[in-house]
Amino acid sequence: MTAPSSRPSLDRSNIYLVGLMGTGKSTIGKMLANELGMDFIDSDQAIEKSCGLKVSEIFTLRGESGFRDLEREFVIRGHPSMGIVVACGGGLCVPSGMMEELKKRGKVICLWAAPHTLVERTKGDDSRPLLQTNSPMKVLEDLLRQRESRYRLADHLIETDLISPRETVQRILSELSPDAS
Repeated sequence: MTAPSSRPSLDRSNIYLVGLMGTGKSTIGKMLANELGMDFIDSDQAIEKSCGLKVSEIFTLRGESGFRDLEREFVIRGHPSMGIVVACGGGLCVPSGMMEELKKRGKVICLWAAPHTLVERTKGDDSRPLLQTNSPMKVLEDLLRQRESRYRLADHLIETDLISPRETVQRILSELSPDAS
């Protein structure tokens, strides 16, 4: 753990981690929050808690559009306005206006990885409703193609394919440092 005196001097604005499922948003978000002395929230878990349903159940009962409505509600009213690192669901920033809402509330960091990396990282994880298919690679390639332009609107983009979660956190801290240009 880094000593507090060596941490970058950051304001207490929220930090939002966006990107496809499997890029490491939850793992890295927890580590980053710990490093910065901030709280951590996973948007999917917060929505599950507020609804009393798993994400997969919400998709089944309300469809993807119903889930996206819950994500919008989470962003607008469902979390503190400062001092939080938020791991956003993979599609949270995609609907019109959502990336802009996140940027109003803090810094947005996109975690990026190639589809083959994501397939490896998510193999056997049945909590991801969009990957419950015979061809998760095709699903991830299609999602990346559909979402790439939105993800690239983030304040910073960090490629996670070949670096550890610890290295990813260090890159984020470097990007957020007031000395970074």
